[in-house]
Amino acid sequence: MSTDTTASVSTHILDTSVGRPAEGVAITLAARAGSDAGWTALGGSATDADGRCKDLPALPEGTTHVRLDFQTEAYFLSKQDKQAEAQQDAPANRDSGTTGAFFPEVAITFAVVPGEHYHVPLLLNPFGYSVYRGS
Repeated sequence: MSTDTTASVSTHILDTSVGRPAEGVAITLAARAGSDAGWTALGGSATDADGRCKDLPALPEGTTHVRLDFQTEAYFLSKQDKQAEAQQDAPANRDSGTTGAFFPEVAITFAVVPGEHYHVPLLLNPFGYSVYRGS
């Protein structure tokens, strides 16, 4: 939860290739205070059955930039057979190399200001992704 001196972050993932939430994706959170500062890893969590990550660590006071790292490779590997059936014209392993994941991870960096809440959804499929600031 944000306060007057900190911001807060939440996220969720929708697998647009199957039209369902992406469950079990590991997410890590890092923060920094200023563009020239180094990143501090704050911890992480994983998405639940609704694709939501409800327990990300709180941001420290003075945070100006946040990075969410989504570990998508394990999710795609676990869903590979199911996705191949759902995408008859674009099998999950087409053009993705030997790992079955064209995007093995997705890193999203964004600026924050104190007192604001930032909900950053990830729309994900095996060959693309999109993010936006939600509400």
